[in-house]
Amino acid sequence: MNDSHDKPNTPKRRPRYPGRNPRHFTEKYKEHSPDRYPEDVAKVIDAGKTPAGTHRPIMVREILEVLAPAPGDFAVDCTLGYGGHAEALLAAIQPGGRLLGLDVDPIELPKTELRLRALGYGPDRFTAIHSNFAGVAKLLPEPAEMLLADLGLSSMQIDNPQRGFTYKHDGPLDLRMNPRKGQPASALLAELDPSRLSELLANNSDEPDADRIARAILHAPATTTLQLAAAVRKAGGDEDSIRRVFQALRIAVNDEFGALEAFLRNLPFCLKPGGRVAVLTFHSGEDRRVKKSFKAMYQDGVYSSIADEVIRPSSEERRGNPRSSSAKLRWARMAMPG
Repeated sequence: MNDSHDKPNTPKRRPRYPGRNPRHFTEKYKEHSPDRYPEDVAKVIDAGKTPAGTHRPIMVREILEVLAPAPGDFAVDCTLGYGGHAEALLAAIQPGGRLLGLDVDPIELPKTELRLRALGYGPDRFTAIHSNFAGVAKLLPEPAEMLLADLGLSSMQIDNPQRGFTYKHDGPLDLRMNPRKGQPASALLAELDPSRLSELLANNSDEPDADRIARAILHAPATTTLQLAAAVRKAGGDEDSIRRVFQALRIAVNDEFGALEAFLRNLPFCLKPGGRVAVLTFHSGEDRRVKKSFKAMYQDGVYSSIADEVIRPSSEERRGNPRSSSAKLRWARMAMPG
């Protein structure tokens, strides 16, 4: 007689973890399988949280209003992420529309491509390319009616301790969008002296106590996320200081400002006359660069109109998704010839 464990239909035991609810990223098996556990995932969302391993797109309604997608349009999502914005754009440009999606993250891009393919968007309507959006102008088969760039971190990156973007749990101090390229933040710190690190913190995140925190970090030294957070606290920094330090290192490791400036310079070559661009930023360094570029090109006649004021998430969205709170949306429209 066969043992019950050998029967193919024997239900698997649920994973064991300490306490009543799973706490670690890898233990949240229901959130990692949203199709199998929709009610449990809905409870997480209703509580104002983002299910582990997923991402809730920000300001979808406002972005659709700005970009005004129409059937047959060619759209570009320069930062595909989980694909929430792309899904909304794809639906709006059918029938006949096409969307090109870029993402620098080689871990998340294949998952997102599979999700969008499962929704019925074949290669004739959706193309995914592993690339930094700085080089988008070289990847387009033709100018587009609209481009979207969401510069925020995806929740999949934030929630996974192994990526190094969070200090809620310990993990390697990595912070690379593409972990297969470049050096992690821990290696960058090993190369810096206090003055250079202080300059980096001030320039990339406007850290007011850059000198003191830089000395504390290098004295630690910090090679994991919790070690870095502890070093900042030891220097008298609070949670905002820790957030700014992680932001500054992430920007440096990924050359985010360089990529953004290249993207903004090349935008006019990516859009058709009358084409629209929308950019979501999440901190002042990004927003300043977008605002300055849009204003300069508007004055030069490249853009016919730009956002008069920054657009923020609604109070309802901020309550329902706290990760949207710092988002700022700016837009521009290409001038028509003549």
